Amino acid sequence: MPPLRTVLAVAVAVAALALAPNASSAPLVPPADALLPLLVTRGRAPGAALLAVTDGGPRHARAGEGVRRDDHFRAGSITKTFVATVVLQLADERRLSLSDTVEEHLPGLVRGAGNDGRALTLRSLLTHTSGLYDFSADTRGAVPVTPLQAVRIALTRPPADRGRFSYSNTNYVLLGLVVEQVTGRPYAVEAGRRIITPLRLTGTSFPGSRTSLPRPHGRSYAADGTDVTRIDPRVAGAAGELVTTLADLDRFYAALLGGELLPPRRLREMLDTRTAHGSYGMGLFPVELPCGTTVWGHNGRISGSYVRSAATVDGRHVLTFRVNTDAIADPGLEPAVLAAEFCPRTS
Repeated sequence: MPPLRTVLAVAVAVAALALAPNASSAPLVPPADALLPLLVTRGRAPGAALLAVTDGGPRHARAGEGVRRDDHFRAGSITKTFVATVVLQLADERRLSLSDTVEEHLPGLVRGAGNDGRALTLRSLLTHTSGLYDFSADTRGAVPVTPLQAVRIALTRPPADRGRFSYSNTNYVLLGLVVEQVTGRPYAVEAGRRIITPLRLTGTSFPGSRTSLPRPHGRSYAADGTDVTRIDPRVAGAAGELVTTLADLDRFYAALLGGELLPPRRLREMLDTRTAHGSYGMGLFPVELPCGTTVWGHNGRISGSYVRSAATVDGRHVLTFRVNTDAIADPGLEPAVLAAEFCPRTS
């Protein structure tokens, strides 16, 4: 899902004024926790939860119904950060190069309607600058497809301008195929052995075609209230199939940005947004908050779930929040929560 482009300051000010009993009184709870109920009342989510980790330890809050701290949930496009991390590890092992063409690893696959894998690099897939059409614009995240089917759907459409940032789930489906071609193992297995097991992310998994969630879990709802707790993760594949928990996502982003998963050179590449003209790195994107702090992370939307993880560049302060529906009705709430969490309080 593409990076959020919302002016933050007004939303934060409005939310803060709505919650403060008077200008001189100190908040009784951390600001982000105080904003969380608005994801239910104004955001129209049945339930919302957050888990923040700082030097002072973890902090949990929830609002509404149907969400608990230890629930498993679908994380959507946050999967992309995991896949990008695996690709960068393989690059560091010299098993591939980011300047490799897609054709070198998947010969003959990306051809048609003006698309040509010989002209596309792995870097262009990682940064969403390949121009490849997003297959999920046709499937609307509701039709299970194999990776090859997803690619074939994308190749029925001409590409966008190559080199321009254009978010496309097709890019990461292809990266999943590249990982399998290079290692001989599915991307889910590689992510498990390289990330999930070393970090002890015991609540995190790639479900494949399994439609149920591990226990414990709550219910998940589409925007119209339909229960969509059970879905086929192949609607997203390597672009968004991950199942996880609040604690595991906080641990993952803290470890990634803290240098536990990539050497400094590769982490710098991951955070370099120049290829995507400031919009996106590789599986991560930055958001500059009104106070001048920049946080890094990703969001994820899949049927019945919306998730946002963000962290300071050193990984020492991390926040993940989720709602048990597809989207937040008031788009100003997400940036307000981020600013309330990461911008230092002045009183």
